[in-house]
Amino acid sequence: MANKVVPTRGMRDFLPAEKAQRERILNVLRETYTSLGFFEIETPVMEPIERLKSGQGGENESMIFEVLRRGLDRSEPLAPAESVDLGMRYDLTLPLSRYYATHAAELPSVFRAFQTGPVWRAERPQKGRYRQFNQCDIDIIGSDSHVCEVEVLSTAWHVMERLNLADQAVIMINDRRLLAQMLSAVGIEAANHAGALITLDKIDKIGADAVVEELVKYEYATEAQGRALLAVVDYLQGLDLLSVTTDESGALTITDAQLGELTVNLYDLPLIARELLALNSSVKIVFTPNLVRGMGYYTGPIFEVRHEGFGSSICGGGRYDGVIGRWLGKDVPAVGFSFGFERIVELVRLEEGSRAARVALAYQKEHEALAALRTREVLCGQVEAVGLVKAPRKMGAGFFDELKALGYDRVLLPSQFMPKEGEETTADELLAAAKALG
Repeated sequence: MANKVVPTRGMRDFLPAEKAQRERILNVLRETYTSLGFFEIETPVMEPIERLKSGQGGENESMIFEVLRRGLDRSEPLAPAESVDLGMRYDLTLPLSRYYATHAAELPSVFRAFQTGPVWRAERPQKGRYRQFNQCDIDIIGSDSHVCEVEVLSTAWHVMERLNLADQAVIMINDRRLLAQMLSAVGIEAANHAGALITLDKIDKIGADAVVEELVKYEYATEAQGRALLAVVDYLQGLDLLSVTTDESGALTITDAQLGELTVNLYDLPLIARELLALNSSVKIVFTPNLVRGMGYYTGPIFEVRHEGFGSSICGGGRYDGVIGRWLGKDVPAVGFSFGFERIVELVRLEEGSRAARVALAYQKEHEALAALRTREVLCGQVEAVGLVKAPRKMGAGFFDELKALGYDRVLLPSQFMPKEGEETTADELLAAAKALG
């Protein structure tokens, strides 16, 4: 028995009905984003390896699909690092930052970009995680105003509403600068911040005690520092951004029996929450002080959207003011938001809207195929789609079900479109004769 032929592990094929469903969802995102002032762009799927490994992509930099340089002599020994010059993009943000650096002179001073496409990560495939998957990003480049965060989140919430996801969704928000302050306030050294944040990010999965154990195990913090960090998180967790009182700089003084007196800064988080809700009162936004997000390039507010039907985040983003400056030579503020498209697809089922007919022309013999091609010319432009389909010798119910699965809603059999000598058939006559599917 022959081995089963399947796609590369961690990658997938999509049957026509699945592809159609994905395109309907993508169209909602595309139409929403472009209707709200974001301009669609496209970037190459490969970038120079040194750009992808710039130290800003977190653990994703260890999962890059690397591309060998052309013209290598296979018989000549070569170190792996010397044999690679390109890599497949692992997200859309770094390619966007390069795109902006390349075209800055041709773009508006504040540029609103929309981009969608596949990305690749060489990780271990598992449920909900693939080696090739699609992302859908919006970004605002060129402004450091907190209004950009409000605009990005408001735009994303419009998508959630149009996909019927908003009722079970909530926006979680935090700030990377606040996280750094929390770590420093409990005595964790700056050199250990990155590792400590990776551990803190696991709290919802492994629990508070396990977080402290891991902080101690990897020497990111003492047990006392770990407990104090979680106490700060617990204290802040109960804050309502709509009513919290800070000074003009956003500073908040914590007075607690266990913690003593600590000062942290909420920055623009209260403003973002208030102004977002002023735009749309149906938005649900929650301050989440243990929200970290893995990318190393975030510099300010960060956010994720969680959905009850998925159990984890389905989209997220944040401010990344330090990325573009690396390529352009000057600081350029930016904020972005990315939908986890594969997770959205698992949650959303969009019914096909009303449309013009989609007609299959069934044929068996060569002369029938030629007649079908002539019929296609008659119907082209009069229906949404018309295509030729090779039919089995016996056209039973299974064949018509297959046509329906391909997206056709009508079928014309040879007896219905084969021309009679001296006669021409109109599109209306052909459609009247077509057999309805389903």
